[in-house]
Amino acid sequence: MENQSDLPNILLIMSDEHAPMYSGTYGNALVQTPNMDRLAEEGVTFDNAYCNSPLCCPSRMSFMTGRYIHNIGTWDNASPLASDQPTWAHLLGAKGYDVVLAGKQHFCGLDQLHGFRQQLARDLHAEIWTKTGISVGAPDWEKGMLVAKHPWGGLQQAGPGTTLEIQVDDLVEEKATAYLQKTKDSKKPWALNVSFIAPHFPLVVPSRFWDLYPLDQVDLPEIPTNHLESQHPVHRRMRQMFGCIEFPEELVLRARAGYYGLVTYLDEKIGRLLEVLQETDQYQNTLVIYCSDHGEMNGEHGMWRKSSLYEASVRVPLQISWPGHLPAGKRVGQVVSLVDLISTIAEITETDGKIKLDGSSLLPLMQGTDSDWKDCAFSEYCAHGVARPTAMFRRGHYKLHYSLGESPQLYDLNQDPNEFHDLAQETNYSSITQDLQEQLLSDWDPVKIEQEVIQSQRERRLIEQSYRHMKKT
Repeated sequence: MENQSDLPNILLIMSDEHAPMYSGTYGNALVQTPNMDRLAEEGVTFDNAYCNSPLCCPSRMSFMTGRYIHNIGTWDNASPLASDQPTWAHLLGAKGYDVVLAGKQHFCGLDQLHGFRQQLARDLHAEIWTKTGISVGAPDWEKGMLVAKHPWGGLQQAGPGTTLEIQVDDLVEEKATAYLQKTKDSKKPWALNVSFIAPHFPLVVPSRFWDLYPLDQVDLPEIPTNHLESQHPVHRRMRQMFGCIEFPEELVLRARAGYYGLVTYLDEKIGRLLEVLQETDQYQNTLVIYCSDHGEMNGEHGMWRKSSLYEASVRVPLQISWPGHLPAGKRVGQVVSLVDLISTIAEITETDGKIKLDGSSLLPLMQGTDSDWKDCAFSEYCAHGVARPTAMFRRGHYKLHYSLGESPQLYDLNQDPNEFHDLAQETNYSSITQDLQEQLLSDWDPVKIEQEVIQSQRERRLIEQSYRHMKKT
């Protein structure tokens, strides 16, 4: 590619809290996702893609920079990304792209663009920081793990209706489609990041989507007898902290129905964006990407929300379409993560090498020219719900969970995709456990990171305390 006319436009669609196993595209017979199915038919679908931290802000800042969170210090939902940290938006802007955002990227602090020229809609989950000018709500690991005083209220809310989140997502669609209408005659390449809140809770969805999932047809989570009692302590503590009790069956069914409805609601918006690309004759020259920032436990393992290293929380959908450049209908089984996606965008736009990235380009893997793919992914979690650093490393079909100071967990996802049978203490798997743990720790020092996280928490709480005193004067 030698000039801007050779560069593809980029439509990057991001959802919030969409676990891939809750979509028809990834094999769920109940959840309707016809537009994700279309992307699968017209492009490449990754069956084993992971986020690099299973929480909104850390995952999104890793996604924006192509770096692991321990390299940028965005530990939790109150950790701002430094304004001098380059992002893929900066990369494309420097290349001559018009780079704009519509919707959520969960930027903490006053910098709400980080390389984007403009926010076309609203970032609802960042507005608390734009109102106060500071990041609030840093966890406090020095207090240890807190136990929720009440059960999580998300299940009680589930049902048909509308919410502010729905209104904001509708606005995001409106502004994004209007932008695409305007760019049809543009000679300048564009990169539009459309980011929806759905299917993030509250689990409330317009009636026409709720009605698609009658409660007598909704499935329950698979939880084997005595599984919750025998879970690793890190999972039991997280359930206690989030108030994840053993909820009544009817509430669980309603919550899952709401979640499924939100997935289909989101899928319809993906379809509308694809329609506008075709209506404006821009589809052929547009790289379309769909992914999510992390998953949703959806009652599996007795857990709700995210923050866990279980598959439903840490694995994400990833689909990439580029007519004439990428194969159609291809499924990729190798293990990848979102830092690899950013390296891919850098290679396609010939901006690789400009900044340091932690991933590897997926382009050779998609084109079938990479016979030696690394086949691994790393994800870390250092926020609320734990009191010490935790991480996940997957290589091939084996996956290791690590929590500082505690025994590791090992799962064979080919034989045990739901992660019920921990192999780490079995003699036959000791060498595999040791090998994966050594790889995980080779570039990740949990003892050092623990001190960095605690110091960061102290400093941010100090700033928040100072701010609150100023408001009183």
